[in-house]
Amino acid sequence: MTDHAHKPSVSQAEAEAAVRTLIQWAGDNPDREGLLETPKRVAKSYRELFQGYEVEPREYLEKTFEEVGGYDELVVLKNIRFVSFCEHHMLPVVGVAHVGYLPTDRVVGISKLARVVRGFARRLQIQEKMTSDIAGAIQEVLRPHGVGVVIEAEHSCMTMRGVDVPGASLSTSCLLGVVREDPRTREEFLRLVRG
Repeated sequence: MTDHAHKPSVSQAEAEAAVRTLIQWAGDNPDREGLLETPKRVAKSYRELFQGYEVEPREYLEKTFEEVGGYDELVVLKNIRFVSFCEHHMLPVVGVAHVGYLPTDRVVGISKLARVVRGFARRLQIQEKMTSDIAGAIQEVLRPHGVGVVIEAEHSCMTMRGVDVPGASLSTSCLLGVVREDPRTREEFLRLVRG
C-alpha cells in the first residue's frame, strides 16, 4: 500500500470555505446568486477528480488469467484517455496513455489496465512520475518480461497561462525489461502505439 491511499484530514466545510476564499480573492462575491452553490460543487468535483488518493491501482492487477493458450506476444492497450492535474498549478493535464506488456504466464483483463491509468492519473503530480508509476505497478504485480508506457498530454498550465502555447503536448515514456533492452521488442511496442 502506498502513502497515497488515505482519508482526507480536511472536512467538506473547510474545503468549501477555501473555495469561497478563492472566489473572493479572484474579485467576485461568493454570496452572488450564481456562485452560492459553487463552493459545494467545486469540493464535490475535486473529490471525484482526485479519486486516485482513495485507491491503490496495483490492486486492479491482482486478478489475472493464467490460461493464455501459449500467447507470448505484446499486449498493448492504446488511447486510454485520462485527466490528471499538475502539482505545480493544479490545472488539468488531459491526454492519452498507451500501455503494453509482454506476459510471462498470465494476463490481466484489459479494463484493469485502464483502471490503473485512471487510478494514478487522478492525483496531483508531474507527467513523468505518472508514467513511471504506471509502468512500475504493472512490472511489480504482473512480473511480465517487459512493460512499456507512453503518455501524450496537453498541460493547461502551458496552454492557458504562462507561456500560453495552445496545442503543445508533452510525451513521456517508461520502458522496462525486454521492452527497453531488446531493440526488436522496443521497436514493435513503439510501432504499435504510434501506428
